[in-house]
Amino acid sequence: MYTPAITGTGVFTPPETITNEELVEAFNAYVDLYNAEHADAIAAGEMAAKEHSSPEFIFKASGIERRHVMDKAGILDPARMYPHLRQRSDDEPGIMTEIAIKACKTALEQAGRRGDEVDLVICAASNMERAYPAVAIEIQKELGAKGFGFDMNVACSSATFGIQAAADMIRAGSVRCAIVVDPEITSGHLEWRDRDCHFIFGDVATATVLERAEDAKGDHWIVHSTRCATEFSNNIRNNNGFLRRNRPDGMKDRRDMQFMQNGRKVFKEVVPMVSAHMLQHLADAGHKPEDLRRMWLHQANKAMNDFIGRKVLGRDPDRDEQPNILQEYANTSSAGSIIAFAQNSADMVKGDLGMICSFGAGYSVGSVLLERA
Repeated sequence: MYTPAITGTGVFTPPETITNEELVEAFNAYVDLYNAEHADAIAAGEMAAKEHSSPEFIFKASGIERRHVMDKAGILDPARMYPHLRQRSDDEPGIMTEIAIKACKTALEQAGRRGDEVDLVICAASNMERAYPAVAIEIQKELGAKGFGFDMNVACSSATFGIQAAADMIRAGSVRCAIVVDPEITSGHLEWRDRDCHFIFGDVATATVLERAEDAKGDHWIVHSTRCATEFSNNIRNNNGFLRRNRPDGMKDRRDMQFMQNGRKVFKEVVPMVSAHMLQHLADAGHKPEDLRRMWLHQANKAMNDFIGRKVLGRDPDRDEQPNILQEYANTSSAGSIIAFAQNSADMVKGDLGMICSFGAGYSVGSVLLERA
């Protein structure tokens, strides 16, 4: 049995950003167009008028101030309200692979590794741009990696589930060096015309290199243990899929073919699930909450993270103990906790304990207990 370690992380941040003010201006323009188009039906009481959004509403509901996206123009076009991404031929890398490689190169450089030293690639994300061939295998090809690759989808928990899979294979000796990459183009599955959720998501790609601790070339993190759990719920759902054209509605523009959630139920049910999961993971590993130097949580909602932090620590966590990147990136699905870790871990010293924890649709929750080596 070998000891797995995280030896490098990488974050690719798209250059285009959308502030809350820009988003609201476009959304409200769309609302005005919609209400004008359906004025007679609204007046007759057959349809409800859509409401304007506001920057104040967005920040209060989420803590988000802006988000990075792959295409700003399409999202802010009131007549369109979704990104415009270039159609690629089958002979060129897909867009997920393109951004994944950028994050992978940063992570590999930090680990002091080359692509051909990797023997496992896991592409862990909430959406894949195609069913097959696996995006991970395309990433493997572009990296020049050996071994094998596969895709993993556990929604917002994909990264931590991927880390557990990679760590287990390293521990068992079936792979020596793995990279878990999370190319999250969440702007493509968000319904930007829905006031309750149009502000939630942003785009990013993250990558995490794991290898045997004995092979680490520099500063690294021992993966002491991992823990994953799932419990079925319909409160976060996307009904798009390969059977869509075969059903009675066919390709009709249905709201449930994009991201949907019952936010209040999610908050009420997920917060206790996640905090209990983290506390049990610590207890099973022989640790107490006060042993944790830092928590890197899934970045979905500031109020949710604050509540989880209080439940785990028994008090309000300070920003150093529970860093947030939500205000800058918005919700980037599985990548959020990895961004928080990548950007807020260099200052920790040997012996410090930390926990990466992500959670979301499924419901799913995954945690990784780390020690600075």
